[in-house]
Amino acid sequence: MIPPPLPDELLATLPTAVLAYIRALETVAATLANQVARHAAQVARLTARVAELEARLNQNSANSSKPPSSDGPHVKPAPPKTPSGKARGGQPGHPRNDRPRLPPDAVVELRPAACPDCRHELAGDDPDPVVHQVVELPPVRPHVTEYRRHRLACPRCGRVACGQLPPGVSSGYGPRVEATAALLTGAYRVGKRGVARLMGDLFGVPISPAGVCDLQHHTATALAPVAAEAHAHVVGTPANVDETGWRQARTRVWLWVAVTATLTVFIIRPSRGRKVLGELIPGDLGVLTTDRYGAYAHLDPGRRQVCWAHLRRDFQAMIDRADAGSAVGRDLLLHADILLAEWKRVRDGALARAAFQSDTLAWLRPEVATLLAAGAAAGGKTAGVCASLRGIEAGLYTFATTAGVEPTNNAAERALRHAVCWRKMSGGTDGAPGSRFVERVLTVVASCRQQNRDVLAVLTEAVLASRTGTTPPSLVSAGV
Repeated sequence: MIPPPLPDELLATLPTAVLAYIRALETVAATLANQVARHAAQVARLTARVAELEARLNQNSANSSKPPSSDGPHVKPAPPKTPSGKARGGQPGHPRNDRPRLPPDAVVELRPAACPDCRHELAGDDPDPVVHQVVELPPVRPHVTEYRRHRLACPRCGRVACGQLPPGVSSGYGPRVEATAALLTGAYRVGKRGVARLMGDLFGVPISPAGVCDLQHHTATALAPVAAEAHAHVVGTPANVDETGWRQARTRVWLWVAVTATLTVFIIRPSRGRKVLGELIPGDLGVLTTDRYGAYAHLDPGRRQVCWAHLRRDFQAMIDRADAGSAVGRDLLLHADILLAEWKRVRDGALARAAFQSDTLAWLRPEVATLLAAGAAAGGKTAGVCASLRGIEAGLYTFATTAGVEPTNNAAERALRHAVCWRKMSGGTDGAPGSRFVERVLTVVASCRQQNRDVLAVLTEAVLASRTGTTPPSLVSAGV
């Protein structure tokens, strides 16, 4: 601290040399004070930067959007659950999951010849015999149709004419072969070399990896009208929306998904911006369940549901930063857990929606609002998150009043998981044609799974329709 200046009357009594020396010391002291102030500000900035980097280093799947697979060994695993003491397997009341009984191709009647005790001869039929089915795969060999195109010369003018192939047989492989190759890739994440080997090992169909690639390009064209109709049908309906990274030609692009009650649609685009949302859902938007990413900031909070699973991670991050906002984070996390637990009771039928609104939300919503106000005044990142949530507060509770809307975005994240695993195994696509195949086959596979439809049958029908110029199958008519 710089001492106060000497009184003027005292300075007037000092020799000139001493007075000049004092003035010089005052100048040096002022310079040093300015340097100390600058250094203190720099220390504060660096301290904040270190705290930010430590918080980023400590991010994991519990306090950020990082997947659990990215958690390092330093992340403390969840504590083991206390044994319940119940026997392993399904518990009383759990629905049985019996193997379905298939229509038999052959029936073998087995009757005992004699009583095992007294050896008396037995005859007759059991009206309700015990059925034991053995399912076997028949030997598979490809069905090959050979078209012999005869070239005949006209005896009049000498022109040579060749027999024309029937419609739909221009390819060297049939629709079912093409659909099977697409299914192995799009539903089971098998690479092109693996598909080529499987086609040979399982079906005796000789095909090269390049041939598989060509078939996939044809399949992408065949699925274009099917996917376009599905995208048009999600317009105006409640949907869970999310996006994740993809690789195309060694550059970063984005895979988007929208999940409705009966349809799931995908697109791959170079941008993660809000304009892509208009391509994913080409029309009026229904209530969208999303995370807090900025591409969704333009949505009306009353027509949007913010994912509470993501909010839990935000609240955990507040706790892990160990600063002034940690206490608020703990209280917000507790309220989030209560809300999700009570909503689970609504889904299970143990609590009426009206009771959830009048009882749970009646006290929980104002308490959360108070906590967000306190967090907005806490400073740091907690203040930014809480201020953002206060601006979209209505979007935190849309699920409570709108049928078909859930408080989390888990449906979209589950839909993306298969695609993320595919990306990690394949490294992405080499170009736009490959990306078109990925987005369209994912749309068909995911939608058919939702509707319990035969994916291979839909793919085969789409390929056949493309080759013959007939009407392609619809994912909409069966899903409505």
